[in-house]
Amino acid sequence: MSQSAKRYVIAADLGTTSTKTLVIDREGRVVAGHSIEYPMHTPTPDRAEQNPLEIFAAVVRGIREVIAKAGISGTDVLCVSFSSAMHSLIAVDREMNPLTACITWADNRSVDYVAPLKEQWNGHGIYLNTGTPIHPMSPLLKLMWFNRHEPELVSRTYKFIGIKEFVFAKLFGECVIDYSLASATGLFNLRRLEWDEEALRVAGVSKEQLSEPVSTTHVMQGLSAEYSRDMGLPVDTPFVVGASDGVLANLGAGAYEPGVYAVTIGTSGAVRGTVNEPLTDPQGRLFCYALKEDFWVVGGPINNGGIMLRWVRDQLATLEAEEGRRRGMDPYDYLTELAAQVAPGSDGLLFLPLLAGERAPYWNANARGVFFGLSLFHEKKHMIRAVLEGVVYRIHSVAVALEELGGQAKEIRASGGFARSPLWRQMMADTIGTTVTVPDSIESSGLGAAQLGLLALGEIRDFSSIGDWVRTTARHEPNMANNAVYRELTTIYSSVYHQLKDQFDAIAAFQKKHV
Repeated sequence: MSQSAKRYVIAADLGTTSTKTLVIDREGRVVAGHSIEYPMHTPTPDRAEQNPLEIFAAVVRGIREVIAKAGISGTDVLCVSFSSAMHSLIAVDREMNPLTACITWADNRSVDYVAPLKEQWNGHGIYLNTGTPIHPMSPLLKLMWFNRHEPELVSRTYKFIGIKEFVFAKLFGECVIDYSLASATGLFNLRRLEWDEEALRVAGVSKEQLSEPVSTTHVMQGLSAEYSRDMGLPVDTPFVVGASDGVLANLGAGAYEPGVYAVTIGTSGAVRGTVNEPLTDPQGRLFCYALKEDFWVVGGPINNGGIMLRWVRDQLATLEAEEGRRRGMDPYDYLTELAAQVAPGSDGLLFLPLLAGERAPYWNANARGVFFGLSLFHEKKHMIRAVLEGVVYRIHSVAVALEELGGQAKEIRASGGFARSPLWRQMMADTIGTTVTVPDSIESSGLGAAQLGLLALGEIRDFSSIGDWVRTTARHEPNMANNAVYRELTTIYSSVYHQLKDQFDAIAAFQKKHV
């Protein structure tokens, strides 16, 4: 079958809590999707790890099962293109056996190296060269920790790689990293598109211990017979290396024009805009990551997105979640129904959703969660709404920083799990005071990966030629009365955070010592 006759792209999105595989046709329609979850292991408060072999197995199984769901043959697949969560780190031996767990972006074990990096080793200069803010999420700081705490393990390590690199190494026997994920390591020079010598020196690694940087449109072929059979794909199926989930979410949501920002809230969350050359923030609040050599994404991530709603379900509202199930509802839908019974602003109850520390714009791994303003008047439904609003306040604080650097937002494209909730979307519009639109598919990272795959194979000239892939299904205009409430509360919210900053350090130190 000729390439032009092949109708489908498979997008594999390696996320923090699951791997999602999609079959997407040439018109941008999602024909089928499949998701395989896996656990995050947190043996101590500052660790967040996963089993890389479980994630690899999820990729292989997910591709096989989504092909079956779509009712197509592997010979109908034009290519497989990848999206991946950022900032992961795995030590491997020469046979690509993992010597460590997959250390995720949420892992804070290297927090004690943030201040020394900033104060003694030109951390701000490294940020300006690499675009990765100084934070324990960064593989740069993870490597500093390993070199000082696990020197024997480091001596046995052949390479330090991320989860997508691990998948490609297993499939093709080569260690390559795309420019997008490389630019999220804190080790990659944005302007030269190569490993940064100063950052490598501080991290204590050589470029030979890292993967080879390649374009996001780099194509690999030559699956082994074993994986070809397990996936249900021909051995010569092209695999496009792809990019990070964040930059691909902008692409998949159609947010690549000035003033059009993408907001994604999945497990974590982010606000992002695009520029045509590297741009870093003098205050160090925002990241700058590559999609292509002439396409860069600037923005900021938050640690505490949809995972906060899961925390509410599991720790605060188990009875309500069960009631939702008894009514035949998704528990999350029932919780948001309860939240909708409460007025905007939760009658003066604020929640700082900082349970996993925080990234942009504070970059404070010691931050912790706080209910503020809680009174005898407040009910559980107030607390549920306050948690939802707290996540939006976090997004708002990043959007403010992004607007200072990249200009006023004129539209927000919503994607990720939160985009399924009309209530949450309206909260976003009301809080930021900007129109929020929702593409017909909220799996924007997967769609972006598919678009990148078509570009890599020469099936499209540029992204504008498939602009009709993004079809808007919902539009939320800000309610200015609600916006006035939220403006008042976001000011209080910011003040509470800054007044508690020293106490966050104190309680985090206590937890590290006693928990």
